[in-house]
Amino acid sequence: MVLNYIWIAFFLIAFIIALVKVIFFGDMEIFTAIMNSTFDSSKTAFEISLGLTGVLSLWLGIMKIGENSGLINALARFLSPVLCRLFPDIPKGHPALGAIFMNMSANMLGLDNAATPMGLKAMKELQELNPKKDTASNPMIMFLVINTSGLIIIPISIMVYRAQMGAAQPTDVFIPILLSSFVSTLVGVIAVSIAQRINLINKPILILIGSISLFFTGLIYLFLHIPREEMGVYSTLIANVLLFGVIIVFILTGIRKRINVYDSFVEGAKEGFTTAVRIIPYLVAFLVGIAVFRTSGAMDYLVGGIGYLVGLCGLDTGFVGALPTALMKSLSGSGANGLMIDTMKEMGPDSFVGRTSCVVRGASDTTFYILAVYFGSVGISKTRNAVTCGLIADFSGIIAAILVSYLFFF
Repeated sequence: MVLNYIWIAFFLIAFIIALVKVIFFGDMEIFTAIMNSTFDSSKTAFEISLGLTGVLSLWLGIMKIGENSGLINALARFLSPVLCRLFPDIPKGHPALGAIFMNMSANMLGLDNAATPMGLKAMKELQELNPKKDTASNPMIMFLVINTSGLIIIPISIMVYRAQMGAAQPTDVFIPILLSSFVSTLVGVIAVSIAQRINLINKPILILIGSISLFFTGLIYLFLHIPREEMGVYSTLIANVLLFGVIIVFILTGIRKRINVYDSFVEGAKEGFTTAVRIIPYLVAFLVGIAVFRTSGAMDYLVGGIGYLVGLCGLDTGFVGALPTALMKSLSGSGANGLMIDTMKEMGPDSFVGRTSCVVRGASDTTFYILAVYFGSVGISKTRNAVTCGLIADFSGIIAAILVSYLFFF
């Protein structure tokens, strides 16, 4: 129901603002611009789905190899002590746990193209356990919020954008993004755990949090001792070596188990096309809603209002220029990237606002896009508290990103 209200609000707010612009400001082009945006965003939604087809086929094929060889089940058994505490409704050793782990690993490496197919595979497995096929289950909500919180170790794309915009040190946002995305994920998990009454104070979870913290500390220490001009190269290399290593491990496991690796791959790849087609209506719905909201100028008014309120409180408003990126990222990844690039272009990539826009972009992921794609792939229409918990994670990530940016760059 929350998604329903938000989607309706996009159109009604856009219509009211456009009407005001026509009547009081004589803007005769606003409705034309809004309608053009609906056509463009509809086309974009189809192109995104079409573009996903090949990637989905590749990674669903690789996942099928892992499934037929037993590797996914082995991963699930290994991870059961920890993941079963976060997902208590998933039986121990269920293949969904292995798919969830693969998705989370790809997300942490900043490999969106690999993470999405693995995430869709996980949702399919979770849907098989779901007693109410049109309603999001507890494990689905926890999984989606972990995805939308956007925990990332290597923000490759953001560092590449900064390099393209001429930043003196494209990698200087690395640690701030790491810290803010960790806060976003932690708050998101806690929010879902409270809603689902999951006890996080137990040995496996504490060991996991401690291990992740040590890993992040070591990673930060490592990158602090790598020359800044080489940090992007090493980040990309590490991510791609790990990704290709996953493919090789899956294939070798299939060979060891004497399965027909090629046939298994083709069997899984066939699911890629049907999955890509199934998500088109959901993408069209939300990309069109986001487009009319943005084109009408509603986003600009929202940002301006927040800046005014911040100023009234006597706080520094230097971060306000990064708010369009911060607010857009919950709605559209490509839109947030565009606003981030535009901010760096207008203000400079090494300005406080330019750097802050990069940090808030990496602090969490595109909540509504992920919800639309993942829930749409399995026909979920009742999302329960997934949107609320996802937005809580988003908001905490934005706050953390702004505070960390002041600490590092102001």
